[in-house]
Amino acid sequence: MNRPTPAATAPGGGPADDPDRFRHVLGHYPTGVTVVTAKEPDGTPVGMVIGSFTSVSLDPPLVAFFPGRSSTTWPRIMACGTFCVNVLAAGQEDLCRDVSAKAPDVFDRHPWRGAASGSPVLAGVAAWIDCDIADVWPLGDHYFVLGRVRELGVEKTGVSPLVFSRGRLLAPLPPRRDHDDSADYTWPDWL
Repeated sequence: MNRPTPAATAPGGGPADDPDRFRHVLGHYPTGVTVVTAKEPDGTPVGMVIGSFTSVSLDPPLVAFFPGRSSTTWPRIMACGTFCVNVLAAGQEDLCRDVSAKAPDVFDRHPWRGAASGSPVLAGVAAWIDCDIADVWPLGDHYFVLGRVRELGVEKTGVSPLVFSRGRLLAPLPPRRDHDDSADYTWPDWL
C-alpha cells in the first residue's frame, strides 16, 4: 500500500520558501521562449524575453504573461497599451540572447515588421500574438498581464519552438509526425 510521505522527508523534497530551491525544482518544467514587443509613441521598438506566457481563454481570446516587478522594460511596454508575443523558433538563440542582454541595436540587427498595433513581429518566429493590454495585477514579485488578442498568426510553418529548461536553451524538439509518412500516433487514454 502506498502511503503519503511528508514533503520534508520525501527524497529530493524541501521547503518552498528557499528561492534557489524553488527555481531549481520549477526549472524541471520546460517552457517556451517568447519575446514580448511593443512600439513606443516615438516609434522606438522595445522588447523583453518572457518564458511565463500562457493562453487564458478562447472566448474572448485572452493570453497572459508575467514580467518581473523589477523589470525596466515592462513599464515601457505597459505605457504603449499594446504588445505582441513572438514565439521564438529553434535556432533563434542569438535573438533571445540579444534581447535578454538589452543590446541597443537588437531591432536593427534582427528584422521585423509591424503588427496591427505597430508592435514588432520578429522575422522567423514560429508564431505571433498581437494584443491590447486588458488588465494588470501585481502578484508577488511579478505582474500578471492579461492581453486581449486582436490578431495572431503562424510566421514560419513547420519549425520547432525554442525551449528553456534547467537554466538553458534546449535543442529543437523533433518535428511533428503528421507532416511526414510516419505511422500515426495514438494518444494515451489519460490525456
